[in-house]
Amino acid sequence: MQHPAGLAWERSLETRERPIHLSSTRAQLRSRMTADRSFSNLLTAASRGWCERKGDEGVLSLALPLDEVDPLYHLPLLADEHPFQFLWDSAPGLCFAAAGQCQSLDLAGPRRFELAQRFSDTTLARLTDATPNAPTQARAKILLAFSFFDHPAERQRSQIHTSAVQAVLPRWQLSRQGRHGWLRLNGVITQQAEARDLAEQLWLMAENLLDPNHNSKDFWPSSVRGTTELQPWQECYRPALKRGLDLVSSGELNKLVLAVRQSIQLQAPLNPLPVLAKLRQQQSGSCRFLWRRSHEDAFFGASPERLLSLQGNQLRTDALAGTADRNDDGQGLLRSEKDRREHELVVASITSQLFNQGLTPRRPRNPQLARHGQLVHLHTPITANAMGHTSLNLAKILHPTPAVAGLPCREAMAWLRTLEPFERGSYAAPIGWIDSQGDTELRVAIRCGHARGSVLDLTAGAGLVRGSVVERELQEVGMKLSVLADQLDLDAKDQPRLTSKRAIT
Repeated sequence: MQHPAGLAWERSLETRERPIHLSSTRAQLRSRMTADRSFSNLLTAASRGWCERKGDEGVLSLALPLDEVDPLYHLPLLADEHPFQFLWDSAPGLCFAAAGQCQSLDLAGPRRFELAQRFSDTTLARLTDATPNAPTQARAKILLAFSFFDHPAERQRSQIHTSAVQAVLPRWQLSRQGRHGWLRLNGVITQQAEARDLAEQLWLMAENLLDPNHNSKDFWPSSVRGTTELQPWQECYRPALKRGLDLVSSGELNKLVLAVRQSIQLQAPLNPLPVLAKLRQQQSGSCRFLWRRSHEDAFFGASPERLLSLQGNQLRTDALAGTADRNDDGQGLLRSEKDRREHELVVASITSQLFNQGLTPRRPRNPQLARHGQLVHLHTPITANAMGHTSLNLAKILHPTPAVAGLPCREAMAWLRTLEPFERGSYAAPIGWIDSQGDTELRVAIRCGHARGSVLDLTAGAGLVRGSVVERELQEVGMKLSVLADQLDLDAKDQPRLTSKRAIT
């Protein structure tokens, strides 16, 4: 039964000065939408949302089912003039794109996980969802990007601004899982007419996305050309690597994960979407991600490592440590005492942290092999009942894992500040989302790059434990840098150099 306010409101549409104009060329597109997607029903939903709004300046959220669209390829249409863009592509699982900022948080400091959770809870609680029966994939989401450290290093505080966390309720959200898609629009409304405007914008965007003449893929460049910095990354990395090996050999640290940065000068500002499209094919087991703060600032990659997922009260996290090269089937990795020991350090640390929070983590006895493109890793999934813990409280407990920092954690973090000559920024930090029901997915942002204008910085690291060898760690870092570097049109001399075809042990 239609809401009474919706009936009255729709009768007034004929006298409105701003009727919605839909071109005749889009009439066929209209017919592709089922009855429950009709504009009249959308207006009724918007009217009901206005009547049920939570506060004088609440957020109204409207959604439409929208099949036959791929968020990766349709993000430019969704973004239009919005500088903020986001992509989460775990296809064939959930894929969604987002653009614009409806509500946002940007801060630094040690309380960032707590404050980001409070922002997420408060924002989603005040949101009026006028499409309450939308499926899980279509829920409104808070998008999250953390930095590795909660504040920049002292030597770099005056040079750069680094947010400890950015949290965004996007204006637009386009999701797809399997063959089914949804388009969602969030907007602050202060008067009834604005609810109608929101419905109009959603309807027109849906038609725009369905227009077969709008395919951003057709306008993507065929290649991305560039040259690397003059000084090879190996020369910068080797001294820190040797010092790190001294620390683990002496027993001062059990493990240290040192990162290196390779800078590439591009011939033009980078559009990361074609790179992510290639990674969808080459890194199908990973989650491709994009956090684009502006047209000149894009952080993106293909992460194989889950920090945590929370569905209902079921927690899952991954231990991912130990790497074999592109020509190894992983059997050498399973037999490697050094890699098995490194991997078990990560597993034991994660399970201990969860035990200390009163949880009962479960894990398989032996690690599995996980192939991501041409790389093979040791992988152990860890599950537990979350026992009422919020997702970002768990993230605070788990970040950083020993797979990206080291052990003991506090001492390893201090050495990273000393030995790495650059600010990590978002490298190896949590990135992901929380939805309106509290379900959460956070990845560790590795296999990544940060494009600022025509400069692209690639970052990768390797875990050092007793028994690690300099040349083999250089090989491992080179392979990880190649995940993104191989997508660019670089001269062979510019590529990260690999000097061995053997498994890294």
